[in-house]
Amino acid sequence: MTGAVVQPLLAWYDAGHRDLPWRRTQNPYHIWLSEIMLQQTRVEAVIPYYERFLAACPDIQALADATEETYLKLWEGLGYYSRVRNLHKAAVVLSEQYGGQMPADYDALLRLPGIGDYTAGAIASIAFGIAQPAVDGNVLRVVARLTGEERPIDVPAVKRDMRAQVAAIVPHDRPGAFNQAMMELGAVVCIPNGAPRCGDCPLMHLCRSYHEQTTDWIPARTPKKARTKIERTVLLVRCGERVGIRKRPDTGLLARMWELPAYEQALSADALREQLKAAGWQVKRLLSLRAAKHIFTHVEWHMTGYEVELSEPVAGLTWVTPDELRGAYALPSAFRSFLQVLEG
Repeated sequence: MTGAVVQPLLAWYDAGHRDLPWRRTQNPYHIWLSEIMLQQTRVEAVIPYYERFLAACPDIQALADATEETYLKLWEGLGYYSRVRNLHKAAVVLSEQYGGQMPADYDALLRLPGIGDYTAGAIASIAFGIAQPAVDGNVLRVVARLTGEERPIDVPAVKRDMRAQVAAIVPHDRPGAFNQAMMELGAVVCIPNGAPRCGDCPLMHLCRSYHEQTTDWIPARTPKKARTKIERTVLLVRCGERVGIRKRPDTGLLARMWELPAYEQALSADALREQLKAAGWQVKRLLSLRAAKHIFTHVEWHMTGYEVELSEPVAGLTWVTPDELRGAYALPSAFRSFLQVLEG
């Protein structure tokens, strides 16, 4: 990839790009927050979360001071909760070591929890004007097609090579605009799903993949392993006006998140009654709920659901009202379909 891409790309970006809240600021905290939220999440989904999060935690110190329940609740529904845990850890470091400010230094940014090459490059270039590349999945796709790269772009050595190619041409006078233009091109023209819109591309004349008609298979990726499928029986447990929830273990998937109690197997209604009776639960009513599936990165939950009404609360669960559940307790979206009963 050559520096010939820079000027037509910047001219295209300047002529019109999406008006996104984090593009109206150079506040490094705002840019950092948006970049973490945008990892593995669509732009349209991120905007309301971004605005709500900043309203509750307007600066780094406010985030550092936030309780776990607060920042998890703000993140509820975005998924990949390690992102917000690392966001909070980094805010604490910034509070203690940098006076609640982000350092204008790429290497210092890279040392913060949850910040890798891409995020450090995005913050450094957009907020501080430092000439570092920001190479995400969109940019990898653009570079692969421009250069006709046939190697799988998810191989670490290939990523490093492509990042070096971008680093060599980042303009020192407008690094932030260049990085955002590359991301924008990958998001709206050289798109991730479906055929690229080559007729709208300012770099079509420089694109090897376009001229060689290989855009239907470039970029290449290594085949994904099949996700592990896990059968679960999920219980919406009610006693009077309250719902029983519990915390997941400190490690593993959805660590320390609140959840609806569940069994790690698919149970029929009769089998579940036997299990609950053996546990000493006084069941007044048991109703089947619509089955649900939730997909994580490497795991699929196939969930059988039941609403269980008890005569008296049982130990081991935290009993909350539906309003408290909606307002104060972060419950992963995997359980969302079972909560619809509470809306009735």
